Amino acid sequence: MLNISDNKTKLQSLDKYKTIKDLSNRPHYKILNKIIIGTAIIGIIALFLPWTQNISGSGAVTTLKPNQRPQSIQSIISGRIEKWYVQEGDFVKKGDTIMFISEIKEDYMDPNLVENTKNQVDAKKHSLESYGEKVNTLSKQIEFIENEKRLKLEQARNKVKQSLLKIKSDSIDLVAVKTQLKIANTQYNRSLQLNKEGLKPMTDVEEKRLKLQDVDAKIVTQENKYLTSKNEYINAKVEINRITAEYSEKAAKAKSDQYTTLSNKFDTEAQVSKLENQYVNYSVRNGMYYIKAAQNGYINRALLAGIGETIKEGTPIVTIMPSEYDIAVETFINPIDLPLIKKGEKVRVWFDGWPTIVFSGWPDISYGTFGGQVVAIENFISDNGKYRILIAPDPSEAKWPKQLSIGSGAQTIALLDTVPIWFEIWRTLNGFPPNYYKSETKTTKEKK
Repeated sequence: MLNISDNKTKLQSLDKYKTIKDLSNRPHYKILNKIIIGTAIIGIIALFLPWTQNISGSGAVTTLKPNQRPQSIQSIISGRIEKWYVQEGDFVKKGDTIMFISEIKEDYMDPNLVENTKNQVDAKKHSLESYGEKVNTLSKQIEFIENEKRLKLEQARNKVKQSLLKIKSDSIDLVAVKTQLKIANTQYNRSLQLNKEGLKPMTDVEEKRLKLQDVDAKIVTQENKYLTSKNEYINAKVEINRITAEYSEKAAKAKSDQYTTLSNKFDTEAQVSKLENQYVNYSVRNGMYYIKAAQNGYINRALLAGIGETIKEGTPIVTIMPSEYDIAVETFINPIDLPLIKKGEKVRVWFDGWPTIVFSGWPDISYGTFGGQVVAIENFISDNGKYRILIAPDPSEAKWPKQLSIGSGAQTIALLDTVPIWFEIWRTLNGFPPNYYKSETKTTKEKK
């Protein structure tokens, strides 16, 4: 048959056999051939049907806002558990007491600590008022000293003026006495000459001598008065300097006392502020012995147990689930699909335990899916090697079921471009990413 050997053997036809003839005449083989051909034609036609590309992801139900998610309530201060007011599953309102703890630090064990601190604050405030009054008194005292100094200086200056006038008066009197002495001396000499000539008696000469001596004595007295007036002038000027020095010293001492009082006042103000701070801190700390709920919610789990257990500040006590929350879904997508997702992207969501029929390529004929839209995209990869996407309900579609619980599973499909099935098969076999669908916007220009 392969022309390897030299034997030329001719194959005989099988049509002469009856069995072969019966095989070719059986009707079900013809039907099978038609089915195969029809299936092939339908398959080829199906390759040209539209297929919506999508990015699938899996995640869980969560809340839209961080303050609506399950959270733990912590103790701000350290203490010892004294009493529980709730149990697991209880509904609490904002401000309800969850636990009472007692103090364990020796600095705060005084039961009258707040009251005693308040008394210290009041005492320091009274001391501050006293310093203020003392400062005002010293200010008035300095004012009085300055007024008295001004009056004393004015009095001393008047005394200086009086001394100058007295010196002037005494100097005039001294000149007058000297003139009288000159006249007396001339009269005495004239009388003495006339007496020698016999024109005047001796008694007249003696009278003129007595008058000369009297005037000479007046000169000494008047010079003494003149020098005394000068000394009084000098003393008056010295008195001015003495008054200035004396009252300057008094004013400096009063100002020194005033500055000392002001320093004590400022120091007392600092102590008052510190004590008021301590008083407020102690008052606030007393309120921290009662650990309260931060918002309305349900107690999920008690993380501590028993009475008398010591806890530190920042220790979680219970976990609480807020009663009011906006539901959302967090899902994770592959890094290769991240550039195709943007905020506001439409997403189909279905939940575990909820009846669903999903055709990923034909979302219009899917059943049990709900509409969503992307509201947040995480920019850093998660521990599972994917990027986290947060999806909120689409307000333009049906609301999500109220029976959903936080943490239940969810599946998501982000819809992209619509392509033929053969293109999607070819893209998948080659490992190419989906097409990025971007709606075209037409811009019009106004013509004038």
